[in-house]
Amino acid sequence: MGRIDKIKPFIVMDIVREAGKLPDAVHFEIGEPDLQPPPQVWEYAEKAVKDRMNFYTESLGFIKLRERIAGFYYEKYRVEVDPSRIALTVGTSGAFLVVYSILLNSRDRIALPDPSYPCYKNFAHLLDIQPVFIPAGKETDYKIKPDLLKNQKNIKAIHISSPSNPVGNVYDRETLRSLAEYCDSEGIYLISDEIYHGLVYEGKEHTALEFSDRAIVINGFSKYFCMPGFRLGWMILPEELIRKAEIVMQNVFISPPTISQYAALGAFDYPHLEKNRKVFQERRDFLYSQLKDIFEIDAKPEGAFYIWANINRYSSDSYAFSKELLENIHVAVTPGIDFGNNNTSFYIRFAYTRDISHMEEGIERLRKYLLNR
Repeated sequence: MGRIDKIKPFIVMDIVREAGKLPDAVHFEIGEPDLQPPPQVWEYAEKAVKDRMNFYTESLGFIKLRERIAGFYYEKYRVEVDPSRIALTVGTSGAFLVVYSILLNSRDRIALPDPSYPCYKNFAHLLDIQPVFIPAGKETDYKIKPDLLKNQKNIKAIHISSPSNPVGNVYDRETLRSLAEYCDSEGIYLISDEIYHGLVYEGKEHTALEFSDRAIVINGFSKYFCMPGFRLGWMILPEELIRKAEIVMQNVFISPPTISQYAALGAFDYPHLEKNRKVFQERRDFLYSQLKDIFEIDAKPEGAFYIWANINRYSSDSYAFSKELLENIHVAVTPGIDFGNNNTSFYIRFAYTRDISHMEEGIERLRKYLLNR
């Protein structure tokens, strides 16, 4: 089997396409925020268009924006990051591709939680890297902990996310610290996907940079900053990896989108972002309160905008169940099998990226269909 043959399509994208044909579909399937970014984003974008900023930047991105991101890390986490260690990327997907390519050679092994975001394993397959799936379910609080790694051989990197997709759980300080310390002691690179930082509703999120300068942090503007279509992310790398990343980026991307970089200078409006966060928290609270009587939910989401719901009362096939809901009541959800193999056939993912009135209609349909059959 070739590398491309190992890459699985996202089943959810098929559901998105089919749901798009249904005018009355209720959408819980896609993780795309519907709220607006700070107004200055549009002002900066309009200025970039007016000034015809149709040029490449350096491959690592605008230094002014990299400096602003460094300021964000000090403001939010009290962590000092040299802007030279920050590279702007074409979305976080671009960051995953670059990081995997500079850390790992063909057939090297990377540890991934199961369940986890599907792109991780697909990028590994694309680069002929071997993903090693670490069962991280209800019994481990959906986290990779050092004890789960001690019997794994020749692991070169570990990739986690916090808050996570699809569960919405957050790595607490001590768990993240212990994992970072384990990776440093074993010479393993820790890759921390922090794209949902800022969208946390219980406790406080911590960046892996608080515990290790060797950690690689990936983040971006799509989720917390509500800028998915701008396709702009960033990564923070140890100093010795910056030049390697720059060479890859020069060849693969040339540079991130110039207009998007300039627009992102207006993204750090914390009062506006806090209003958005509160909207998502209200949606989380509503959807969780409604779904917990219909499905078993073994991990109340602490962040992001997802709920991971167990369907074992109704089905053991999350794909067939998701198709059934779409076909019979026009409710679109994501089947758990998109995210791995660790009991994922018993789960579906709900996204609360639409307003409460939209979700209320979906809940009403689910209650009538599931609780009365």
